[in-house]
Parts: sequence; structure tokens; C-alpha cells
Amino acid sequence: MPYTVVFGSTNKGSLSATEAPTAKDALAIIKVLENDGEEIRFVTSPQEGEIGVQMLRVLAKEEEDELQQFTNNPRHPPWNAS
Repeated sequence: MPYTVVFGSTNKGSLSATEAPTAKDALAIIKVLENDGEEIRFVTSPQEGEIGVQMLRVLAKEEEDELQQFTNNPRHPPWNAS
């Protein structure tokens, strides 16, 4: 599910946004932005609406668990299986 991270510098009045295809990617973007001194204002997704960073962490964990279940399912072999 795609996510939009809305951010802005604490000393500037304008906001910017960037897109991420997964919650895990959104968290990586947030980490870079915060290291650059940007303030994360909010995160949105089509399914969840406006969410906070803590909820994004929960969603990233759920995505990781779902991916692990899918790859461990014998009906769904790994993509590179012959």
C-alpha cells in the first residue's frame, strides 16, 4: 500500500511530501528526513488515512509478517525456485 510522508523544516513555513510504496520504505524515508533536520508532520495512506509514525511502525511490522508468511507457505515457493 502506498504512503505519503508530509514534512517541513521547523524554521520554514512550507510543507513538502514524498511517496513510498510500503510502510518499511516510508520509515526509511522518515529516518533520512529527520537526519536532515526535517520535521515529519504526518503520514497518509489511501486505506488508513492520516496516521502517525508509531502506527506506521505497526503497519511495517504487519507487512513484514505477511511477507514472511507468504514466503514460508509451501503453496507459494520462493520466486527464484526452479
